[in-house]
Amino acid sequence: MVKRGRIVAFFIVLLVLAGTIGTTITGVTKDIRLGLDLQGGFEILYDVKPIDEDQEVNDQVLQATAAALDRRVNTLGISETNINIEDGGRIRVQLAGVEDQQQARELLSTTAELTFRGADGTLYMDGSDLVEGSAQQTFNPNTNEPVVSLKVDSASKMYDVSSTIIDKGDDPSTPYPENVLVIWLDYSQKDTTFAEEFGQPDPAYISAPGFSDGPIRDTTVQISGNFTVESAQNLADILNAGSLPANLEETYSTSVGAQFGEQAMNKTIFAGMIGIAIIFLYMIAYYRFPGVIAAITLTAYVYLILVVFEAMNGVLTLPGIAALILGVGMAVDANIITYERIKEEIKAGKSVLSAFKAGNKRSLSTILDANITTLIAATVLFIFGTSSVKGFATMLIVSILVSFITAVYGTRLFMGLWVKSRFLNKRPKWFGIKPEDIQDIEEGEQIEPKVMGRSFDFVGLRKRFFTISIILIGAGILALAVFRLNLGIDFTSGSRVSILSDGNINPSQVEETLKDEFNVTAKQVISAGEDGEIAVARFEEELSKDKISEIQTYYEEEYGNTPNVSTVSPTVGQELAKNAALAVLYASIGIIIYVTIRFEIFFALTAIIALLHDAFFILALFSITRLEFDITIIAAILTIVGYSVNDTIVTFDRIRENLKLRKKVKGFKELAKIVNDSLMQTLARSLNTVITVIFAALMLLIFGASSITNFSFALVVGLFAGTYSSLFIASQLWLIWRGRNIKDNPIQFEKKKSTGGPQV
Repeated sequence: MVKRGRIVAFFIVLLVLAGTIGTTITGVTKDIRLGLDLQGGFEILYDVKPIDEDQEVNDQVLQATAAALDRRVNTLGISETNINIEDGGRIRVQLAGVEDQQQARELLSTTAELTFRGADGTLYMDGSDLVEGSAQQTFNPNTNEPVVSLKVDSASKMYDVSSTIIDKGDDPSTPYPENVLVIWLDYSQKDTTFAEEFGQPDPAYISAPGFSDGPIRDTTVQISGNFTVESAQNLADILNAGSLPANLEETYSTSVGAQFGEQAMNKTIFAGMIGIAIIFLYMIAYYRFPGVIAAITLTAYVYLILVVFEAMNGVLTLPGIAALILGVGMAVDANIITYERIKEEIKAGKSVLSAFKAGNKRSLSTILDANITTLIAATVLFIFGTSSVKGFATMLIVSILVSFITAVYGTRLFMGLWVKSRFLNKRPKWFGIKPEDIQDIEEGEQIEPKVMGRSFDFVGLRKRFFTISIILIGAGILALAVFRLNLGIDFTSGSRVSILSDGNINPSQVEETLKDEFNVTAKQVISAGEDGEIAVARFEEELSKDKISEIQTYYEEEYGNTPNVSTVSPTVGQELAKNAALAVLYASIGIIIYVTIRFEIFFALTAIIALLHDAFFILALFSITRLEFDITIIAAILTIVGYSVNDTIVTFDRIRENLKLRKKVKGFKELAKIVNDSLMQTLARSLNTVITVIFAALMLLIFGASSITNFSFALVVGLFAGTYSSLFIASQLWLIWRGRNIKDNPIQFEKKKSTGGPQV
């Protein structure tokens, strides 16, 4: 008899879930902070240097410098600011959503040693003489002209300074006034003087007020002149920013125009919606009713990720959106593992309830092992990644944790209500199973595993697979030796300028304009975007701040869009390359340790060989295609490392389970059959998982923003390579290594062992 109460409970839970998502999703997405690559802004990495030989750049100096930078940013009214102190005496400043990037950059980049000097350069006062934050733009009550008012600490000192300057008088024979108090930022007499700068359209000094009303006897000072409201406010901001306690040397920077950010976000979200929709349709078409349950739990998964990300005040970046979309594909893997197990049990003749219980029980350890290995790669990526890569890693970590909750417990809850209602009894078609495929055998009897009605001898073809891999690896080594990698500025240092136009833009014309108008020669200018609307120019040298400003101003007037500009110093480039290598190394070590504990050392070593095999193919293809290899490709490689091991672990887990059923394996042929059966039993899962993840990655590649095109390409290549190595390389290598001396040392399980792995 069908227990309708459980079905009613299912729909009640579903309605509550839908209502919760529908009423809160707008608020959740609205409150999520967007990275500068999604709303425009810029990021700068500073090396903090001592002002003089006696100064030591310690934690106190770094904290004071960061606080001073924060005060400067506050004067701009920017709400989404992120200023972090990093190892090696560095400070990273991220400003998202800033409207006037050049103004903010100038305010930050100057050392801003604020000084008040005479026309001859004599120092009278500095920033420490001002009351912090007292400067403001106001209006002269008599003339209604914009002025700047501020307060000084000492009225007597202000009186002495103003009296001294007034007493100097004014020499009519000089083309510049001598009775003025010149306000300087980063004054250096060897570079310029007031006499040289006076009368210039854009002088190096900030302002040169006189004392027309006599000496100042009060702490309140008013600076007047030919100010506009904007220029008066800018002077007030500079005065409030004050001096920095140390020198700043810019080693890395990237700026993103608001139009670039908006376009990138819209394109990537669109790609994600298509990818997720295709995954849902595929799951429903292949798994029928369990596929519907998967679509429900995956919807809850996306919602929960956004809730968690918003709660932890995370910054959503473009790679972060890619991680979320990719996470949907990887999250469905847990559902696929469970559903394939349930289908196996039903085909073996078990009831739906028994198959549901056995499938959940047997799939749990596999899902756990697969998720932990991916989590290791994501954690290493977070530790060694830069800001945007950290955003990707953060979202990937959240995705893994949340997917375990929704795909395991959520699926069990929803499926359990239907299974325990008995409605699904004698309805194998609801699981995508033909009635004729169900075996009428005693429980526990072994069934020959088949896919599409056929059994494949993977193990028997191992030499062919090894030969194919050796040939491809050899070709890859040759390609890397001849062509090398087309390393981006992240690893080689230099500058990159991305120009967005309304229509097709001619790279040759951009190259000529950069050379003729700005006297800079690009190493390479390429076309990007769907319709060639983006031109990307790459320079071997670091462009100066002034040159960046000129280029951005020119193209903003030309096309109405602010170009993206990135610069990387040689030091940072070398460190990024070093950190990338360490990331892959540490991820491999972590995976070896975990797999050894859960399985055995031979499983761990073959898993590492398989993942290195996959990572190498990404490198080889980037060498052959000459696509730019930047820091985001490292994120893609580590993602594939996690995925490859995930896929391999599923097969290894089935090998271990089948070995446990045999209890003792004495011969190579017997071991080879176990490996081949295990591959056949997990083949449908491997193919379905890669298909769903490929859907997500392909949509990112086809419809996503141009800035993650190479990233998406690396994912697609790596996913194919990962599936290939899991099926045809890792298991066969383990078979050869483990089967060499199996006659003398048969594989057997000792129940007392805590590792759960095969013991010799």
